[in-house]
Amino acid sequence: MDDRTKELIALGASVSGHCQPCLDYHLGRARELSASEEEIRTALEIGYMVEKGAMVAMRNYAKSIFDPTQSQSSDCCADSNTKCCG
Repeated sequence: MDDRTKELIALGASVSGHCQPCLDYHLGRARELSASEEEIRTALEIGYMVEKGAMVAMRNYAKSIFDPTQSQSSDCCADSNTKCCG
């Protein structure tokens, strides 16, 4: 895997991990390695989707603690007709 691709992956991970210093660093590196603005935007959007999927899964799990009728599934797509985290 080339360095540009690694930096794009790191951008998405920075968003889903809520790490602003990481996002700043990897954004700069991705641009240094000639990642296009569209590629950067796509990487960020994927990070947002992963973040959203994890949030939904945790919300559902937390609800199940007090309401046994709630599913304890960790499937982030339980409330969605889209593919995982989409």
